[in-house]
Amino acid sequence: MQEKLQKILHYLNSKGVRYADARYEEHLQQEIYVENGVLKTLTNNFNSGTGIRVLFENGWGFAATDDRGESALEKIADRALEIAQASNKRANKQVNLAQEPVHQDNFKSSYQKDPFEVSQKQKIEILKGATLKAKEIEGVARSTGSMLFRKINKIFVSTEGSVIEQQIVVSGAGITAQSVGEGGFQTRSYPSSFGGDHSTRGWEFVEEMDLVNHASKIANEAVELVKAPEIEPGEYDIIISGNQLALQVHESCGHPIELDRVMGSELSFAGGSFLSMDKLNSLKYGSEYVTITADATIPGGLGSFGYDDEGVQAQRSYIVRNGLFVGYLMNRQTAAELGLRSNGAARADSWSHLPIIRMTNINLLPGNFTLDELISGIDYGFLLDTNKSWSIDDLRLNFQFATEVAYEIKGGKLTGRIFKNPVYFDITPKFWNKCDGVANEKFWRVWGVPNCGKGQPMQVMYVGHGTAPARFRKVKVGVRK
Repeated sequence: MQEKLQKILHYLNSKGVRYADARYEEHLQQEIYVENGVLKTLTNNFNSGTGIRVLFENGWGFAATDDRGESALEKIADRALEIAQASNKRANKQVNLAQEPVHQDNFKSSYQKDPFEVSQKQKIEILKGATLKAKEIEGVARSTGSMLFRKINKIFVSTEGSVIEQQIVVSGAGITAQSVGEGGFQTRSYPSSFGGDHSTRGWEFVEEMDLVNHASKIANEAVELVKAPEIEPGEYDIIISGNQLALQVHESCGHPIELDRVMGSELSFAGGSFLSMDKLNSLKYGSEYVTITADATIPGGLGSFGYDDEGVQAQRSYIVRNGLFVGYLMNRQTAAELGLRSNGAARADSWSHLPIIRMTNINLLPGNFTLDELISGIDYGFLLDTNKSWSIDDLRLNFQFATEVAYEIKGGKLTGRIFKNPVYFDITPKFWNKCDGVANEKFWRVWGVPNCGKGQPMQVMYVGHGTAPARFRKVKVGVRK
């Protein structure tokens, strides 16, 4: 296949293109869903195909096919060139690509146990066991469990001479327990909500979750939450757990730093960004405790890889350094407009889509506190855990997040009392400037978000967020009646 792709690029070179690349990809995916001990869904899917991207003068073109034949590849090469030539007629600015070394490499994500070599029966039995364990708790109406596995093989070639092969394996799982009563409907999830947690690791990642032995705890909390009170609206000092903070980083840090969004190319669908280019190296994004990186090199991170879909090597770059906003997520074209090298953020969710700027692993770096030290610094407040819902405006400024549970803190200690339906809201830079402590490396981990949507047509991307619990002062919590 590599030889076929290189032959097509040679053909496009003969047509006078400025640049072209081709990606051949194979996607193998398995999804399992169990409810109350009963298997509801088991799907195994495989697809493969090639996408070809062409730059003719200042116009881009793209076409794709699932046919591996040489005639089919030549046909989509011609189609991509035709689109690029048409785009060039409407181009209103010079297109330049940031310099990138030529790479000839082979990358594989690291894993111990291939999830596709583990029997379906074993996977299903774990989910059955966990959901039935939760159902044993009186008051639990429903318990669900899911697993997702993916293996992606890629070949990338470009007219600049890069030839890159990659294999990335993804594993993930999660469980929920739901209870209903006179006090309403409540859910608790483990290890996180909306499908659990995911990583570029193997079956060992799911084994480490120990789903069955965590089922009773979340089930008991779901039942307790139905009868629990709501927080009296007001301003409180809060600690946000790592899994909730991952989504906070995703929505209020990851999306606004996408440079295509900043430059307006996402306005018709995904929105814009408050991080206009005049704020680079000048905006006090957060307090001195807030340092954020984009890092696609972290082993196991869901946003980790060897090279992006423009052939740019994975790297680590600063987004916020000690509170100062210092960087964007870029592809080669937008990086060139700033006179910089791309930091490897151009990705497509399949061979049939164009690469666009996407998050990698956007991480809030750990601080120097233990969790107990963060808690001890709060006279009265709450620890908010596990996302329930979220809302944020098109510029990524005004946000509201709800979590599954709030744990009361009084006199610098957790009281054991819980509250339901906690909601907190703020304005992004004001919020991050209220941060006065982040837990240390012992509490830090990279959470996987497998459902980040962006683009037209929609692309669903796998991204990651490294976080540890963090403390924020005087945040508005609760909803006034």
